[in-house]
Amino acid sequence: MHRIRVLIVDDSAIVRKIFSEELSKYPDIEVIGVAPDPFVARDKIVSLKPDVITLDIEMPRMDGLTFLKKIMKYYPLPTIIVSSLTAKGGKLTLEAMDIGAVDVIAKPGSSYSVGDMSAQLAEKIRAASRVNMIKREITSMTESAAEAEPIRALAQTSNKVIAIGASTGGTEALKKVLIKMPPNSPGIVIVQHMPANFTTAFAARLNDICQITVKEAQDNDSVTPGTALLAPGNYHMILRRSGARYYVEVKTGPMVHHQRPAVDILFKSTAKYAGANAIGVILTGMGADGAEGLLEMKKAGAGTIAQDEKSCVVFGMPKEAIKLGAADKIVTLELIASEIIKMV
Repeated sequence: MHRIRVLIVDDSAIVRKIFSEELSKYPDIEVIGVAPDPFVARDKIVSLKPDVITLDIEMPRMDGLTFLKKIMKYYPLPTIIVSSLTAKGGKLTLEAMDIGAVDVIAKPGSSYSVGDMSAQLAEKIRAASRVNMIKREITSMTESAAEAEPIRALAQTSNKVIAIGASTGGTEALKKVLIKMPPNSPGIVIVQHMPANFTTAFAARLNDICQITVKEAQDNDSVTPGTALLAPGNYHMILRRSGARYYVEVKTGPMVHHQRPAVDILFKSTAKYAGANAIGVILTGMGADGAEGLLEMKKAGAGTIAQDEKSCVVFGMPKEAIKLGAADKIVTLELIASEIIKMV
């Protein structure tokens, strides 16, 4: 069995120790080295040739973003950002994703146990190891809504709901979908696997570039046309209905597929409360989260879409959904928005 070779780059001796100890529990992962700063990390990358690196953003001597730019230019490697659960950490993380980082994890101890962090980190490392950095298209989030392909105007569709789930590679995939949605599109509910606070910054960034309104969901928010609600990190999001009104419940609870928020939680509630009035979309990501939920949506009469293998950063979640027969359509990323409109 090939073991995924990981280099941990972090100025915190405690984080280096926790990551090393926790990852040693997984037989398919090997920590081949640690580095307290980018200068040591540079030499170890050259000599040890890791498959994946974890990278702290805020470090002495050279910050993580500057180092990440150098990595992506001279030695592209799948990189998982390790960040503090702060507003500044969320903003810096989005910049790192723009530069080429493939995923993010919060430093342990802030909002979840070391055990939860361990399972999430292992999953993220497995997903990152599958990313082809040469094939991967690195684009910035500076694209404007004016550059979106024109979409035929829609009638009011207040009774429709679009539910979207994504993980690794999802920040870019969601941007490409949402930027093409017209202002009068049906209400949208989204789960993107991200830690707390990072979803706040991500929603704000999407809101700046999209024709629709994008916001981090709060408990009891209504699902209305022209608005997308993004599940907050570390909270599940459930779709509910009261009369003609759809709204979301934001709550804690056990992790599902090592995730909180979990796509399955959102999709299964959408199947129950929206039924044939819904459209489900599963995008790039590792694992099986969302596959069963998408199947429940299809059985309830919803239209369902899975991103195709060629355009996925990691063909995991869509693959599992397709295997279950949950997807009505298998579509390349660039055409997903148009396919959603057709279904509406």
